[in-house]
Amino acid sequence: MSTALTTDLRLRLGDDQVADRPLDLARMAHDASHYLLQPRVVVTARDGGDVAEAVRLAARHGVPVTFRSGGTSLSGQAQTDGVLIDTRRGFRGVEVLDAGARVRCQPGATVRAVNAALAPYGRALGPDPASEVACTIGGVVANNSSGMSCGTTANTYRTLAGLEVVLLSGTRIDTAAPDADERLRAAEPELFEGLQRLRDRVRGNPDSVRRITHQFSMKNTMGYGVNAFLDFDTPAEILAHLMVGSEGTLGFILSATFNTVPNYAHLATTLLVFDRIDHATAALPGLVAAGAATAELMDAASLRVAQSLATVVPALVGLDVAEHTALLVEARAEEAAELAGTVAGLSRIVAGLGGLTPLPKPYAFSTDATERAQAWVVRKGLYTAVAGARPPGSTALLEDVVVPMPALTGTVGEIQALCGRHGYDDAVIFGHAKDANLHFMINPDLRDPAQVETYARFSDELVDLVLAADGSLKAEHGTGRIMAPFVERQFGAELYRVMRELKALFDPEGVLNPGVIITEDAQLHLRDLKLPELVDEAVDRCVECGYCEPVCPSRDLTTTPRQRIALMREMAAADPGRRAAIEADFGYDAVETCAVDSLCLLNCPVSIDTGKVMKGFRKEAQTPVSQKVALTLANNWATTVKGLRVGMGAASVIPAPVLSAVTDVARRVLPTDLIPRVGDDLPGPGAPRRSPERSAPGEVVLFASCLNEIFGPADAPPQGSRMGAWRAFLALCDRAGVGVHVPEDIAGLCCGTVWRSKGLTDGLAAMAQRTASALLRATREGEVPVVTDASSCTHGLHEVASDLEKVGLHELAQRFSTVRIVDSVAYAAEHLLPHLTVRSRIPSAVLHPTCSDRHAGDLPHLLAVARACAEDVVVPGAAGCCGFAGDRGMLHPELTASASHLEAAEVGERRYDAYLSSNRTCELGMSRATGRTYRHALELLAELTG
Repeated sequence: MSTALTTDLRLRLGDDQVADRPLDLARMAHDASHYLLQPRVVVTARDGGDVAEAVRLAARHGVPVTFRSGGTSLSGQAQTDGVLIDTRRGFRGVEVLDAGARVRCQPGATVRAVNAALAPYGRALGPDPASEVACTIGGVVANNSSGMSCGTTANTYRTLAGLEVVLLSGTRIDTAAPDADERLRAAEPELFEGLQRLRDRVRGNPDSVRRITHQFSMKNTMGYGVNAFLDFDTPAEILAHLMVGSEGTLGFILSATFNTVPNYAHLATTLLVFDRIDHATAALPGLVAAGAATAELMDAASLRVAQSLATVVPALVGLDVAEHTALLVEARAEEAAELAGTVAGLSRIVAGLGGLTPLPKPYAFSTDATERAQAWVVRKGLYTAVAGARPPGSTALLEDVVVPMPALTGTVGEIQALCGRHGYDDAVIFGHAKDANLHFMINPDLRDPAQVETYARFSDELVDLVLAADGSLKAEHGTGRIMAPFVERQFGAELYRVMRELKALFDPEGVLNPGVIITEDAQLHLRDLKLPELVDEAVDRCVECGYCEPVCPSRDLTTTPRQRIALMREMAAADPGRRAAIEADFGYDAVETCAVDSLCLLNCPVSIDTGKVMKGFRKEAQTPVSQKVALTLANNWATTVKGLRVGMGAASVIPAPVLSAVTDVARRVLPTDLIPRVGDDLPGPGAPRRSPERSAPGEVVLFASCLNEIFGPADAPPQGSRMGAWRAFLALCDRAGVGVHVPEDIAGLCCGTVWRSKGLTDGLAAMAQRTASALLRATREGEVPVVTDASSCTHGLHEVASDLEKVGLHELAQRFSTVRIVDSVAYAAEHLLPHLTVRSRIPSAVLHPTCSDRHAGDLPHLLAVARACAEDVVVPGAAGCCGFAGDRGMLHPELTASASHLEAAEVGERRYDAYLSSNRTCELGMSRATGRTYRHALELLAELTG
């Protein structure tokens, strides 16, 4: 799609920064809201200059502009049919200031990343949104984010120390600069004078002062933050705080500086179950006064859902839920003694509460991590359970309101009745009770016009209900499109006129995010609704929240899990021409460059494994011939591996430029997903896995990986040796007195990942059957554990039982499921370290935890082994999937380069004495990315204990 605007954007910004392929427009159209607009063009901005230029050109062409970063907003504020500017990729900087007392962040940094940078200083951001894994600072500021604990005292507005803003004209203002007002007056005299005029107008109107004071005594993200006119005097400060909650309608936030809050190390939690809602709400004043940092409310429907969760919550076992309501109460402190004092005070309050339901175990605050996690499951598991179980094709709509505290009890009952009247019988109500901020979820099917009508009536009645209680229609989620038609009703005609004049001061032509916050369209909240297409049972429950995106290795190269699912839906809904255009790019952008590491599954609130779905696409692409070839390879795996070793040996003696040139030519002629790029960073072959001397029964069975047979060990430092992971494990077991058995047929065995990742099902079935049978013999039907020397193979072996089930080998699958599979690092940490003596530790080591380490929960074991070897052990904050993904790093080296660049940059900030991981191909990927030699952690442990 080429237009005059697109042409101008390409000329000024470059081809790489401007995208208008149907696939790019479709993947970027989707965010976490229930709205859907197709952008005209997508700009990936590198810096503030790109943003200013893109906005200038769009304004010249009369095309609207919307900024998008995390895409986790729920109210439609990140949707556009104009220019969509991606402000995530180029804006991830975090700078800790004043020993953690302040932090300066760019808009693309996630809350989790900022808090990780602050953690060593014992500090954190005040806003604590539930979407912290994926939401970014740009959205945090633009929506005035808060959360469970921060209330109205530590939210974005209250903790903001300054903003760097790019205005529509291109003017940049640092509001924290000493001369900010002088600069603003000189660069934007009309804006400067207009802010002063509106300030005086608001302050001079007693009704406006009364309304603002009341509205912002609660959490409030409706309309503009006109409380800035009362709270601040100078135009620069007013401007900074008007930008908070402005949802991209006034300018672009280039950076934000926050005053931080303590990161409380000591926590205590209890779950209080009351017989009725009024008893729960009556308890709140005393609990808050006694120091409750968090008080989360859950209604009876929520508790019934919680009882069905996989994690057992002791307080709810056997409870016959009627009108019960629960409060999850948490205290926190920087020191243990302080926490003990707070808990003592809270416990006295709890002892005097009325309406508490008797439980088998007395009510008490727990500091035990397991018990605290069980209590939090009740609250945090609600969204997962309700959204995941909603009817196919329906939309998970999470509403968000706030009322004055005295109205809380009645409002909960009225919302329950409202949901019942409109057929939302599965609705659950929960929220931040100490702020009287309620969330509730409904699941309408927006594809059905009758249900849209029902939803429209429901929305109107909800507005009436909340405003009758003198509340706010949006406490946390922003006005967006969903509540823009109701801003005037909430604030009154005069303050709405102030807001309109404010918008005109900043954006007289309405270029920036039109329709959001300010609108003339009374039906805007019912237009451009997203209509989910049913495409695959494995992904149909996706809510497009974007939580998967920060961990996706291809997020900066091609697509993310959310976008892959969105594209599947877009192709299903598209006309034949558009579908063909998207399909033409889908193979590379979605399927080939997916690392299928399934880290997305760990972040997904509804447990979707997009990597597995992409494997399904790869399976569909396989021909009968390729399936037959793969089966032949599986049936002759020992010979195949031997041949690969010979090939690696030959490659190691061919000059690297020649080898690279040959494979590059082949990749230009043949599919890049078939021909690897081979260069000078590949090692020679490893040693054969066959070990006749280990044929006697042992306390453990070693399943040595064929990866470590194909790829030889890294070159060790001068004082080390090239023993490789499986030999290192054997040496450590010998020193610890642990007997090891190696299956006699190990040369022909594999975990199956090479077939599984490519959708080669025939070869996978054959290998799964052979490997399961061999390991059952070797372990004497599961009497002893199987240990693998490559974490990806540990993960692969865990999937073998499922592979067998899929081909009908149920009895073998059941038998194999009893075999305990353990990674060599985990086994070493738990069983070998206590019996080993480290002669001397090296000064420092940096770790690359693999995706498989994260799936298995083995990061603590990797840390334990590394800390036994090094005084200072670092896991980079940016550590994630390296993107090498078996052979992906050779087939698509650009994937590894993109996936690892942030981690590599962090690693490169200093020198370490060792670079460690737990999987050979990941070591290759990180060595390529950093220029440092990564090797298996057990190799270093073996050297230091030998």
